[in-house]
Amino acid sequence: MLKHGDRLDLAPALGGWVARAALPLLRPETVVVPVPVHLRRLLKRKYNQAEMLSRHVARAHGLAHLPGALRRLRHTPMQDHGSVGDRFANVDGAIGVPARMAAQVQGRAVLLVDDVMASGATLAASADALAAAGAGPISVVVLARAVKDA
Repeated sequence: MLKHGDRLDLAPALGGWVARAALPLLRPETVVVPVPVHLRRLLKRKYNQAEMLSRHVARAHGLAHLPGALRRLRHTPMQDHGSVGDRFANVDGAIGVPARMAAQVQGRAVLLVDDVMASGATLAASADALAAAGAGPISVVVLARAVKDA
């Protein structure tokens, strides 16, 4: 409902859950970074649900929140369908660290936040972009894990 139902009122409670789950992953100078959405999708959805969650995580732990640390470099189709290989190919090279943000992630521990993980392709592309910019270690926390029916 947060992602597709405009239920922004759920963000504080869900963000609190994510903040508690993230606690073992945190270091004192960790920066919190949400998985980005492309501007086209942001205009349609009106908000980035990963950013809403990451804001609560950062606030709960007194950490720096860097919502602009990652950027979608190109629009990609929704990841709803397709094989795992298709999903990884879909986001290959689609996420990067803007030059103006590179110094803020270089050499820093990063907590990467997303709302739902399915194949892990978007998280992997995001982590790869952060690592290429010199960030590390990179930890990931998500609100939910989507799995296909067996």
